[in-house]
Amino acid sequence: ICPGGGHRFLAIQHEGYDVAKWLNERGVAAFVLKYRLAQTPNYKYKVEIHSLQDAQRAIRLIRSKSKEWNIDPKRVGIMGFSAGGAVTALAATNYDSGKTDSSDAVEHQSSRPDFMVLIYPGIRPVNDLTVTKDTPPAFFVHADDDRLSAERSTSLYLALKKAGVPCEVHIYSRGGHGFGIRKGDAPVSHWPERMEEWMSDRGLLKK
Repeated sequence: ICPGGGHRFLAIQHEGYDVAKWLNERGVAAFVLKYRLAQTPNYKYKVEIHSLQDAQRAIRLIRSKSKEWNIDPKRVGIMGFSAGGAVTALAATNYDSGKTDSSDAVEHQSSRPDFMVLIYPGIRPVNDLTVTKDTPPAFFVHADDDRLSAERSTSLYLALKKAGVPCEVHIYSRGGHGFGIRKGDAPVSHWPERMEEWMSDRGLLKK
């Protein structure tokens, strides 16, 4: 799980720990990633380099520990909110099958996520992402009144659809930006249930 925060901070509670707890309650092992932030003062981190490397390393590490942690290495996904969505999209379109010549055993693992979940992602133009038929299946959530236009999600959805990648998109009329996972009566508050249905339909949850 990659929390958002505009690459300046991490909204780690409602876009991280709360999400992990919700997933845990449904039998899903969840990890919250503290990736390097491009807007950290006095550092020159770049999203497409350092944040991406952190996401790739996390995926490899989880797979390398799959037996110890009782995790299915073929059902390792990545999820991101806002700025974390940008990291997620990069990780899902920039991966390798493993660096077998590395002296680090963790690096031998594939960095390709088996699925991606993008919640109001602050992704870059689709032309900057490498979308192929092998790009992982995706689930999107966005609000139509988000200050980060829902076109960010729909443009990537169309690119994935054109490549033949299975996708599901939910665009709510209201919700704004940064709603995370919170209880409420508004329709947008029920996106986690839609994700659970999608995960179940994709065979990602145990019956």
